[in-house]
Amino acid sequence: MNIGMLWLDTDHTADLESRLGRAAAYYAAKYGRRANLCIVHPDMVREGGLASVGEMAVRVRTDIVRDHVWVGVEDVESRGG
Repeated sequence: MNIGMLWLDTDHTADLESRLGRAAAYYAAKYGRRANLCIVHPDMVREGGLASVGEMAVRVRTDIVRDHVWVGVEDVESRGG
């Protein structure tokens, strides 16, 4: 993903699926298409992690700031094909 939306979510009372679901819903409403990828900081994912939320793949990267979610559409080039 080269372009996406950075979403701040500091609601620590909600589970990660709910937090990512809110980000995805906002993305779809704002940009008129569904996100298929979100990237989060490793501290947001419990051990074992999430592979996906709905149709959206979840990945972790240490360069994403805690409590932020990078939401967008994965590029074909990023998938290697």
